[in-house]
Amino acid sequence: MDCSITKNDIIIKSWKHLVEEVYFDAWKPGMGRYRSDYVFRGLSDSTYQLKNSFLRNSGNHPEFEYHLLRNFRKYARTTEPSQTGTQWRSLVLAQHHGLPTRLLDWTYSPFIAMHFATANTEKYDTDGVIWQVDFVKINLLTPDPLQTILIEEKCNAFTLEMLEENFASLSRFDEVNGPGHAIFFEPPSLDDRIVNQYALFSVMTSPTAILDDFLALHQLLYRRLIIPKELKWEIRDKLDQANITERVLFPGLDGLAHWLKRHYQPRT
Repeated sequence: MDCSITKNDIIIKSWKHLVEEVYFDAWKPGMGRYRSDYVFRGLSDSTYQLKNSFLRNSGNHPEFEYHLLRNFRKYARTTEPSQTGTQWRSLVLAQHHGLPTRLLDWTYSPFIAMHFATANTEKYDTDGVIWQVDFVKINLLTPDPLQTILIEEKCNAFTLEMLEENFASLSRFDEVNGPGHAIFFEPPSLDDRIVNQYALFSVMTSPTAILDDFLALHQLLYRRLIIPKELKWEIRDKLDQANITERVLFPGLDGLAHWLKRHYQPRT
C-alpha cells in the first residue's frame, strides 16, 4: 500500500481541528449519545505501515510463530498460571511483554493515540499519523462462526474468552476463517497498563498478513489523520497538561523515568 497522501488522509491544521476529527461520526442520534465506532493507533511516522511485530522480526516465515509461542509458554513464569492457560492467552501476554506476535495494539481513546504519535521526540522532524478504523464494521465483515458469535453475544468487539471457546489454537482460527480477514478483540485486564491504555488488539488470519492491504480493500472503513511535524510540540504539551503521559500509561518506575526524560528535554 502506498503510504503517500491519499483520499483517506486528513491533514490536521491545528489542535482544535485534531480534536474535532477524532470524534468524526461519533454522534448516534438513536441513542442521543456520542459513541464512536472507531478505534485508534498513533504512530510517530506517517509512512509506517500497520505491520505486526512478528512480520517485522521474522519476515515471511509463518512457521516461526508456533515456535515463538511454544517456547514462551514453556519458559514463562508468572504469578498467575491462568495467564498462559491457552495459546490465545499466551499470545496476549507475550505481546504485552514485547515478544513479536501477529497482534497490533489499538486504543479506544483518541488522546492515547495522540500520545503515541507524539511521544518519540526523535521523530519531531517527521509527520505523525493517527489511524482511525471502524472496528464495528470490520468485525461485521467476518465469516461464520465469528459472525454468529457476535450476534449471539450482542456485542461489537470480540473478547479473549470468545476466541478461546471457539478456536483451540491460532492455526484453527486461520483454518476455519480463511485468509484475508481481520478482527478486533479486547484483552483481559492483565495489569494497570492495559486498563489505562484503554487497549484492544487487531488480529488477522495469518501471522504475515499486513493490515494496510486489508484496509486498502475497505477504504470506507478507515481514515488517517496526518499530524504535521510543526504541530507535534503543541499537541505533546497539551497532552502532558491533560495527564496523558508515560507516567499514567506505563505505571511504574520505567514509565515515570520516560515521562521525566521527555518533560525536561528542551525544544531544539
